[in-house]
Amino acid sequence: MRKQEASPTFASSKQDNQLNISIMRANIEEYKAVEAAAMKFVKSVAEGNSKHARELFTDEAVLFGYLDGQLEHDSIEQFYKNVDTVGAGDDFKARIDVVDVEETLAVVRVLEEKWGGRIGFTDYLLLMKMDGKWRCVAKAYNQNSNTIQK
Repeated sequence: MRKQEASPTFASSKQDNQLNISIMRANIEEYKAVEAAAMKFVKSVAEGNSKHARELFTDEAVLFGYLDGQLEHDSIEQFYKNVDTVGAGDDFKARIDVVDVEETLAVVRVLEEKWGGRIGFTDYLLLMKMDGKWRCVAKAYNQNSNTIQK
């Protein structure tokens, strides 16, 4: 039996009832570029200075999440304000996981521990490749329930 070439679309054959699926994956260099972009986010949080994050986020970027039980649904300026007014603390740790990279779209998960000395977050960053650069258009996050102050 001759091996079939994968096509970019689903093709179904009534004879063999199989699907041919072409799977595209970004190359390792693109994953590294996305990770480097997300590092600007982590660096700003760690330093308590939004300077680096301002290079990452678009002016139109949005923020969604609950901080100490209060919904934050705002422009990214609210994130900058949080970063600039709360120091990360000496015990702050972060991990970047590049979840997915497509041609012009990427999803990154950032795990944070001990922001401001007490808060743990899981952040999801939605990045778009614009003019050859990875830029963040949205940040949504979850605050770990054991770190919520009421």
